[in-house]
Amino acid sequence: MQRRIFSLAAAAVISVLLASGAYAADRQKIVWLQWANDAQQKAIDAVVTAFQAKYPIDIEFEFKPGSAEGENLVKTRLAANDMPDLLTYNSGSLFQVLNLEKNFVDLSKEPLAAKLLDSFKTTVAAGKGFYGIPMQPIPAGGIIYNKKVYASLGLKVPRTWKEFTSNCEKIKAAGIVPVIASYKDDWTAQLLLLADFYNVNATTPRFAADYTANKAKFATTPAALRGFEKIQEVFTKGYINKEPMSTTYDMAMAMLASGEGVHYPMATWILASINSNFPDKINDIGFFALPGDSSDKNGVTLWMPNNISIPKTSKSIVAAKKFLEFFVSAEGMAAYMSVGAPDGTFAVKGVKLPDAVFPAVRDVLAYVDANKTAPALEFLSPVKGPNLPQICVESGLALKTALECAKEYDRDVEKQAKQLMLPGW
Repeated sequence: MQRRIFSLAAAAVISVLLASGAYAADRQKIVWLQWANDAQQKAIDAVVTAFQAKYPIDIEFEFKPGSAEGENLVKTRLAANDMPDLLTYNSGSLFQVLNLEKNFVDLSKEPLAAKLLDSFKTTVAAGKGFYGIPMQPIPAGGIIYNKKVYASLGLKVPRTWKEFTSNCEKIKAAGIVPVIASYKDDWTAQLLLLADFYNVNATTPRFAADYTANKAKFATTPAALRGFEKIQEVFTKGYINKEPMSTTYDMAMAMLASGEGVHYPMATWILASINSNFPDKINDIGFFALPGDSSDKNGVTLWMPNNISIPKTSKSIVAAKKFLEFFVSAEGMAAYMSVGAPDGTFAVKGVKLPDAVFPAVRDVLAYVDANKTAPALEFLSPVKGPNLPQICVESGLALKTALECAKEYDRDVEKQAKQLMLPGW
């Protein structure tokens, strides 16, 4: 397994630490299981470096893959009592299935608890406790688009799905890919459907509660079914790129940055990677909410940040808590933003964003300031079927009808809801 150890090897730095008394001959080590190739890694590295300069504690990373493979790895290691000191994981429904009270350290009595937004803490909560801190800014899901191509074709940001498909027709006529599909990394296939939840919530406000209680289904709720229909429509109308099953997330990012593709259904966590890999293109990239069927109900779906938690099997819980406390401190947040503008607002109170944020972040903030936001479904309900990415690929390639895919997902959800022993299932 790939590992990376951050150390303070430079003699000049060590001498400063010796003089301050912060360096000890026997430095403690904590191990952090983190996503491989995380878009926020440079910012995380900056926090780790600042922490290690202040405390005699070194942090060693282990890296895990994304999507179902990474989820299964975590579940296997939890079952084997083989977890490291820190874990990065999705907040919301995917985290809830890990039996938080049994497997993770409660942080509700720690000083850091007062620094976090309640809206975040609820996504990592169980019983009377909560079990993680936010690792990144708050992502927004929708359409990441190439503003330069929009300007060259005289297009306006769409507020309805009809306006969106009209733009796609004009882009297609210009010989450019209207919508990028990166189904080689199947997790990306679900973003269009997930980002459409603002529209579901706007037309069917009780959907999340009824869905959790087994009183509503994707297949029988027209607003929810629309997500599968939209994924299929961009394929059947010829809007997506050729060979989507061999197109990766990284390839999609390159297509978007170059203008080879114009729209990418994705969340704003991609912005840090675009800025890192294509810094001369970041100002060409914008964001707009996934359009619904009514311009009067146009708003954005927000994710809660991935979290950092402490498994109970850690042998260095005190040191791990010290790191989490530092991460959300003013000093930690300053270190996080020292490598570049963040790709969203934070779930940590009192953090002021720099003036020079990415243009796409300013686009998101316009929705936030107008109070036109809704949490993604997985943060309102503990139910999320594990096979949604693969089912969305089936819809996105018209291997099954949108209705068949919705029914398949409803069956997938039922298995998880029963596993969670939810009332009504």
